[in-house]
Amino acid sequence: MKKRLTLVITLIALISLLTAACSSGNQTNESHEGGSNEKVKLTIWHNFAGDDLRAKAVRGLIDEYKKANPNVELDAQAIPVDGYRQRLSTVAAGNEMPDVFFVYAGSQSQEFYDAGLLQPITPLAEEYPEWKGNFMDGAFDRFEFEEGQIYSAPIGLSATSFLYYNKDLFEKHGVKVPTTWTELMAAVKTFNDNGITPIALGNKAPWVAQSTILGSLADRVTGTDWFLKAVKGEASFTDPVFVDALGKFKELVDNKAFQEGANSIDNTQAEQYFIQGNAAMMVSGAWTLTNLAASATPEQVAPIEVTTMPAIEGGAGEAGTISGGAGGGFALSKKTEGAAKDAALDLIYSISGPDGQKAIAESNSMVMYKMDLASSNVSPLYLKAFNVAMEAGITPVYDAYLSAEAGESINNGLQEIMMGGKPEDVAKKLQDAQARSTQK
Repeated sequence: MKKRLTLVITLIALISLLTAACSSGNQTNESHEGGSNEKVKLTIWHNFAGDDLRAKAVRGLIDEYKKANPNVELDAQAIPVDGYRQRLSTVAAGNEMPDVFFVYAGSQSQEFYDAGLLQPITPLAEEYPEWKGNFMDGAFDRFEFEEGQIYSAPIGLSATSFLYYNKDLFEKHGVKVPTTWTELMAAVKTFNDNGITPIALGNKAPWVAQSTILGSLADRVTGTDWFLKAVKGEASFTDPVFVDALGKFKELVDNKAFQEGANSIDNTQAEQYFIQGNAAMMVSGAWTLTNLAASATPEQVAPIEVTTMPAIEGGAGEAGTISGGAGGGFALSKKTEGAAKDAALDLIYSISGPDGQKAIAESNSMVMYKMDLASSNVSPLYLKAFNVAMEAGITPVYDAYLSAEAGESINNGLQEIMMGGKPEDVAKKLQDAQARSTQK
């Protein structure tokens, strides 16, 4: 009887162990680091629907993830740029966000955070600290809504103020590439004396002068901290330091730094004017790299070099900086949990991690991730600009921080200065517009 009882107890113990083992094998692994083989459904939305190299690179990264993760049933929707914001806003209103979605840095991502629609991707930063540490300074500033938490990782750099210059024209006329304001004004005079436009500008759409020139120029005069205080109402755009910054822009206008009719031609026309050798310099963003790659001949591009705007003697800002900031990145829905969350984090890392950043950079698109592209298949002009960006600090683009009304005010104000307006008047209008937004 005792032997039979012992046998029964032993069998029960064995069955219990087998059951526990099977149960353990079927449990969902909730930790991101361990991954999971559980079948999950995942949705991802983005606006990389075009035929440009960057769009193809991002879609390729998503396809690679899909092939490498057969346990994930991935519904990927590429929505054209024109309709993307509206589609996201529509599903946001119903709290039906896709698991992973592309979001712009700044006001859009802030709105989604404020509405409780996002959850942090901080587990990726904790799991891959070297990856997080390899981003440029400030890369996460517009995605860090609470201390110690990040809600996306940028897959682009919105760089707006590279100084492009034609080295052949500089050498022909014995002009030094300017590193100070004094040298810049000397270069403006020499090129004008020789019948060459110093700086090409197409400001028909009035954001251009603000985005490409003013952000860097004003930062060199006021410093970044002053600007951020002025945005919050802790300093005034009527302060002498900002009026002085606008005065520097007026100095360019008064000394005929720009071609005649700069307010009546667009940025693309200005790019063509520059690349055809009619202007010695152009201050513009990373988009010019893409445009010139598509429209200019190798012979036209060969003499073009890239640097930063010169320092301003006595200014409070740093030299060697470019205006810009983080582009968009992929965010994680607050409602995505369990195995789907683990898969979503893996997907975000597949696009935003080192391999993804390199693939996007090799599509001749600016990223905020440091790497060596010397041996990569990128255009020579892009490589020059990329290396400048990796060494440069990033300063704010004005309209990315100002209220919509204030952004419109400074855009129009720079056009006014180009037509003879006074810096003091423009500063007053800007201050009034920004003050109205901070009082709401």
